[in-house]
Amino acid sequence: MHYLHTMIRVENLERALEFYCGKLGLVEVNRREDEKGRYTNVFLSAEGGSASGGKGNPLLELTYNWPASTGGDAEKYTSGRNFGHLAYAVENIYDYCEELMKKGIVINRPPRDGRMAFIKSPDDISIELLQIGDALPVQEPWKSMPNTGTW
Repeated sequence: MHYLHTMIRVENLERALEFYCGKLGLVEVNRREDEKGRYTNVFLSAEGGSASGGKGNPLLELTYNWPASTGGDAEKYTSGRNFGHLAYAVENIYDYCEELMKKGIVINRPPRDGRMAFIKSPDDISIELLQIGDALPVQEPWKSMPNTGTW
């Protein structure tokens, strides 16, 4: 057995794709639109991933449920405590967080320890960023940067 993917529901597919692909750097590897079921699934992979979500390469599935055929609004989703966070490993947590800030992403929990940071998606999903290998030496501005909001 191996892990395939995590599914999260999104209220606005284009906004979600701008965040996950345009800002975090994930790559769309597959898309399925279901007219009868009235939803779209988009599968995303970290760089170098495959569309199959094979061993060692789990995917993130974005599910967008279409508004009612009568022209209603998209469903609103609330956060549940039963879902903790997504996690991604990065080569240099300081550089990665700096790039995210340049793209307008709030670093909710800065990498003060040189190892871990948290951000949130437009749909309020917590995302943990972890330094690959050993923690980087503690340095400013991260060392004294306060938390922002919740994570």
